[in-house]
Amino acid sequence: MSTTKPVNQRAWWLILPVLVCVAFSAIVPLMTVVNYSVQDIISPERRVFVGTEWFASVMRDGELHEALLRQLGFSFAVLAVEIPLGILLALSMPAAGWKASAVLVIVALSLLIPWNVVGTIWQIYGRADIGLLGYTLQRLGIDYSYTGNATHAWLTVLVMDVWHWTPLVALLGYAGLRSIPDAYYQAARIDGATKFAVFRYIQLPKMRGVLMIAVLLRFMDSFMIYTEPFVLTGGGPGNATTFLSQYLTQKAVGQFDLGPAAAFSLIYFLIILLLCFILYNWMQRVGTQAVEAEQ
Repeated sequence: MSTTKPVNQRAWWLILPVLVCVAFSAIVPLMTVVNYSVQDIISPERRVFVGTEWFASVMRDGELHEALLRQLGFSFAVLAVEIPLGILLALSMPAAGWKASAVLVIVALSLLIPWNVVGTIWQIYGRADIGLLGYTLQRLGIDYSYTGNATHAWLTVLVMDVWHWTPLVALLGYAGLRSIPDAYYQAARIDGATKFAVFRYIQLPKMRGVLMIAVLLRFMDSFMIYTEPFVLTGGGPGNATTFLSQYLTQKAVGQFDLGPAAAFSLIYFLIILLLCFILYNWMQRVGTQAVEAEQ
C-alpha cells in the first residue's frame, strides 16, 4: 500500500491571472505580428501569403543597416559613459544617516520624469534663445544647434540619456555597496589597503552582480529608445538620431507597410535577444575569470 501523499496542484490556479495577462499583453500581439510578417495585406478583406519575402526585403534595406549601426553606436556609448559614472556616483554617496536618505531622493528625481517630458525639457534647455545650455555654449563661441548639426544632435541625445538614466546605475551600485559586510573593510584597514585596492578587490567584485543587471537594463532600454529623441529632434537633422525604433515606427505608421514593419519587428526583437545573450555570457565569463584569478 502506497504511503505517498497526493500532490496538491491547486496552487497552479494562483498563476492563472498572470498567464492571462501575459497572453493578452505579449503572446497574442506577438502572434499577430508573426501573422502580418508573412502576408501582403492589400486590404482588410484581401491578404496574400508571401512567406519570407518581407524578411528578405527588410534585410536588404540600406536605411535599416544605417539605423542599426547608429543604434549600436549609441547603445555602447551609453554603457561606456553611464556605467563608470554611475559607479563613481554610488561610491560618493553617504552610507547612512539622513544625508544618505536625502541624496537617494535627489539622485532618483530624474527617474520619476516621464520620457516625453524629458525630451521637452532638453528641447527647451538646448535652445540658444531661452535655454541655459544653448545660451551658454553660444556665449562661449560654440555654434551649437541640435536641430541643424548632426553631431550636436547625437551628442545632445546621448547627454540627455546619461542625465536621465545614470541615477539608475548609481542606485543599483549603491545597493551593491551597502550589501558588503563591514568585516571586509576592517580587514582592508588592518592590511593597510589603499582606496583603489579596496575598490578593486572588495567593492567591484561584490558589485558585479548588480552591475550586470545595470548593464543589461541600460543596454536593452537604450536599444529601444524612442520617445526622447523623437520629442527632442524628431530623428533629425536628416537621419542623425533616427534609431531603430523610430525607423520601425516610420515603416508601420508613416508608410503603413504592415508586412515589412512586422518582419522588421521580429528581426528587431531577435537582435535584442541575441545581443543581450552575448553580453550576458561575456560578463559571466569575465566574472568567472576574475574570481579564478583572485583564488
